[in-house]
Amino acid sequence: MQEVWMMNILLAAFFLYLFSTVAFVVSITGRKWKRRNGDREQTAQGDFVARLGTIGYGLAILGVICHAVFVVYRMVIAGHFPTSNMFEFMSFLGFCIALAFLFIYGIYKIRVLGAFAMPLALILIAYASVFPTEVQPLIPALRSHWLYIHVTTVSIGEGVLAIGAVAGLISLLRTVDRKSRSAFWLEMILLVVTMLLAFIALFFLFSSLGYEAEYAHVVDAGTAEERVEIQAYVLPPLVIPADSETLSEDPFLGMDMGWFEAPAWMKGVNAARKFNTVIWSVIGGLVLYGVWRLVFRRRMIDVLYRAVKGVDGELAEEISYRAIAIGYPIFTLGGLIFAMIWAHEAWGRFWGWDPKEVWALITWLFYSAYLHLRLSRGWQGEKAAWLAVGGFVIIMINLVVINLVVSGLHSYA
Repeated sequence: MQEVWMMNILLAAFFLYLFSTVAFVVSITGRKWKRRNGDREQTAQGDFVARLGTIGYGLAILGVICHAVFVVYRMVIAGHFPTSNMFEFMSFLGFCIALAFLFIYGIYKIRVLGAFAMPLALILIAYASVFPTEVQPLIPALRSHWLYIHVTTVSIGEGVLAIGAVAGLISLLRTVDRKSRSAFWLEMILLVVTMLLAFIALFFLFSSLGYEAEYAHVVDAGTAEERVEIQAYVLPPLVIPADSETLSEDPFLGMDMGWFEAPAWMKGVNAARKFNTVIWSVIGGLVLYGVWRLVFRRRMIDVLYRAVKGVDGELAEEISYRAIAIGYPIFTLGGLIFAMIWAHEAWGRFWGWDPKEVWALITWLFYSAYLHLRLSRGWQGEKAAWLAVGGFVIIMINLVVINLVVSGLHSYA
């Protein structure tokens, strides 16, 4: 019963974020309308839009409060800070993004920032929900206060960096020549986001339909740790574990599933299922993108440009820089320093070149280069905005692709 109430609180936060998103989107895309007052004609749009922006900000505050209650509630139930698995971490990252947005919006009052930042928090909460939501006991390596300090600090840093990326994206949408090669790459970034949305939609679709498939396969064959593992699929299995035995498999469109086996270079117990997820995400994203082009008959960047054309592109890039300047030292503490302290406590070494450790280092080096180029080499405007967006793409590769495809010490997530 406690877990049900806990999830209802998160659901309330989700809908408050959703309503906040709607308010911000309408505030920047609503049609201009006029009213007559005697012989004078005066516009009412300014006041109306201002109220919608204020309403959206208020809803975001309420959403963050609900989300904070969820975090505290789950911490009390679990007995530890809720950042120990993918559901907890991704939902907490969504909270950090929303919280960072509140502070930055409070300074700059740019409504379009809410129209892009709040959907990002929504997407991460929805993405978190595809993972098991039950409170799980911690393995010994995770029973450390340094883990909570490390992951919490990383989340806060990445939340602020995400706002930097959002502001950078707004700047690019406003300033990039839509006939240039840069416009093509910007469209590709939006396509990747569409693939993530497609994965979330497909997961909830097949979960609601009750689709299931299970395969048994041998792990660590020929070693002392050889064992049989069972992989359970929610998405129809296009990729199955190598040399596996089918335990159960629901039909899908009358087709035989398991078109091919996972490549040998993909290590890890759940490698096949993770690769299957990536394939479905790509297929679903391409389908959604095709539907978008059929409906709007324009590229995504062309549609979004209309929403940001009233924004000062230089101001958006300046907001991006300031957010990254705040998020960078926080990420440095959490992603490198606190992470190494925890690694030494858990595994007896400060650094082990685990895939997620490597990507954390790549992320840090990338943002270090961004700050150096912007401060010392005068990289401002479009160049800096591209780096801001690229940095968050690297973060999402670490959070999504590395967790879905690559096996390592962080695979517990």
